[in-house]
Amino acid sequence: MIPAMPASVAAARPRQVSSAVLRLGRVAAMGSVAVLILIAGVWASWGTAQHVVLTKGRERGTVEVTRCADGSCSGPYAPVSAGSQARGRVVIEDSVAVSKGRTYAVVVKPGGDEVVRSGPAGVLFAWVPMGGALLLASVVVAGGLRRTRVAWGMAGAGVALLTAAFFAV
Repeated sequence: MIPAMPASVAAARPRQVSSAVLRLGRVAAMGSVAVLILIAGVWASWGTAQHVVLTKGRERGTVEVTRCADGSCSGPYAPVSAGSQARGRVVIEDSVAVSKGRTYAVVVKPGGDEVVRSGPAGVLFAWVPMGGALLLASVVVAGGLRRTRVAWGMAGAGVALLTAAFFAV
């Protein structure tokens, strides 16, 4: 302690430092959690989205769903893009986005007979996990980082993505 400094000022100094260190730790931990959630959302979405978003050079066509069982649907594939070949049976994941008796625009996954929906509905449906990640990360950003405006923006983007996917499918 400096002789000219009052004792109350010297005692307050360590408390301010420890408070700043705790604040920095909270921001680092919650920021890491929020980034991890967003990376997981992109990772979960990219498995399907890469085929739908990056369609150049991929086989595109339509599938008429004739049979659904065991979590997948199948039907004949009619090509639309140049270089694509017709197939008697392709498999598409049975989800909310697919129903028996309807025809869908699809993209063939390389190296097999598995297809994913394309077009606006397919793109939005592929990014649904990212919409959920945005909603979850917004809670972390609001509570842990105390950045409410950023959190509201993230939540709004997540809700908009999920709502658009719901109405497109």
